[in-house]
Amino acid sequence: HAFSYCSSLTSITIPDGVKKIGYSAFSRCSGLTSITIPDSVTEIGDYAFENCSGLTSITIPDSVTEIGDYTFENCSGLTSITIPDGLKKIGEAAFLGCSSLTDITIPNEVTDIRKLAFKDCSGLTCVTIPESVTKISANAFNSCKNLTITAPKDSFAAEYAKKYKIKLNEI
Repeated sequence: HAFSYCSSLTSITIPDGVKKIGYSAFSRCSGLTSITIPDSVTEIGDYAFENCSGLTSITIPDSVTEIGDYTFENCSGLTSITIPDGLKKIGEAAFLGCSSLTDITIPNEVTDIRKLAFKDCSGLTCVTIPESVTKISANAFNSCKNLTITAPKDSFAAEYAKKYKIKLNEI
């Protein structure tokens, strides 16, 4: 909770050498618009940036292998996020309520899209899911009404899209 509720905080540069952004570290910093995360960070903890509604874009460095549960929940201003190729885990409800996100590409190392991961991302129109994903929770994309999933033919993601009647673009 190091900087939780610091609504006047507008910019953060996390020092090099930091390995983990902890639980709820910057949650509810509604004025936060800019974050610089160094390559030393490997994990972004649960609720780390939850309800940072002023945040519009974030680049997660290649060193990050895990995004915790509810990490970016209700970051309603977030329009762009760059997810690194080495990411292995996207936590439960990690992007819940990120209503301004329009497209996401899931990296090849991810195998599981956990429950509520992208629920209520009402602006989400395209998610690209690789063949490596072999489990997607039934409610991972709830309330994403205009969503198209792009996935390899006959992949788990393609079958998921068909099962839940989500538009599918097979590649």
